[in-house]
Amino acid sequence: MIGDTSDKDAERPVLTSEEIEENFKTYKKQAEKILDFSKITVRHNSEWLSKLGFKDVVELTQRFSLGDFNSRELIKRRLAGNGKVGLHEVLYPVMQGYDSYFMDTDIQIGGTDQTFNMQAGRHLQKLLRNKESFVMSTEFLMGTDGRKMSKSWGNAIWLDDSPQDMFTKIMAINDDLIIQYFTLATRVSNEEIEKYEQRLKSGENPIDIKKELARIIVSELYSKEEAQNAQEYFERTVQKKELPEDIPVFEMTANEHLVITDLLVRAGLVGSKSEAKRFVEQGAVEVDSDIVDSPTEEIIPEDNMLVKCGKRNFIRIKLSS
Repeated sequence: MIGDTSDKDAERPVLTSEEIEENFKTYKKQAEKILDFSKITVRHNSEWLSKLGFKDVVELTQRFSLGDFNSRELIKRRLAGNGKVGLHEVLYPVMQGYDSYFMDTDIQIGGTDQTFNMQAGRHLQKLLRNKESFVMSTEFLMGTDGRKMSKSWGNAIWLDDSPQDMFTKIMAINDDLIIQYFTLATRVSNEEIEKYEQRLKSGENPIDIKKELARIIVSELYSKEEAQNAQEYFERTVQKKELPEDIPVFEMTANEHLVITDLLVRAGLVGSKSEAKRFVEQGAVEVDSDIVDSPTEEIIPEDNMLVKCGKRNFIRIKLSS
């Protein structure tokens, strides 16, 4: 119920138990691409946190210093800018530390943004159990634009993306991320990665190496056949700017006039109106090859009208009676 603000410039919204469960289903679906859940025990920390009384929480917080929390860079920035830092946020590393203590962990693995929270568990293990436990902080696989992957920034590559979308997104990563993607997102050996690095340094076109990278990643997550099909789709629709052969049809009535952001959401081209607005503002939305200038533009449907969102998403409107 308490959101982690380790990488956030503002408070995170409080989620309901139902929302948390739905989010977990999404995480599990993606993680199953890599992890064998038949060999994994999933635990929900509500099993033990819900049993803690107020006295227990107070005793736990006595094991930590507020100064340690406030010294974190993002928290310092928010405080310096007169931003709000909720008291409940202070409890997040305390509760995560208790998770580690309750499960008697030997090692915790997480991204570098989780180091402070994981150290809280290490602290409790030593203090309350006199046991040495360990923390392994891993690198982030950055988003296509070099920032941390974020749904709101539109720079994320999801593990359950279609092969075509995954291939095209990988082709859009910044050139300076190629080696990082080989290192963190493939099973390619370090020796082979060094060869790719030398090819880049020698002046080889990064596009050719990105194609190899995208083909490897899609092959590992799907299959070689689907990777090959995804590459052909990318070359046909993005590089040669040909229309896909299987453009989805979206039915509308002639008097059904929609604002472009509503149309993109209802047609399934984007996940939210804010995402639709961002695409429009980037000049990435076209109706019959004309760029849509305003997110409030009303679209009057015509039969066979072609709507494009981004480089690879299309629908063709079919008027129904």
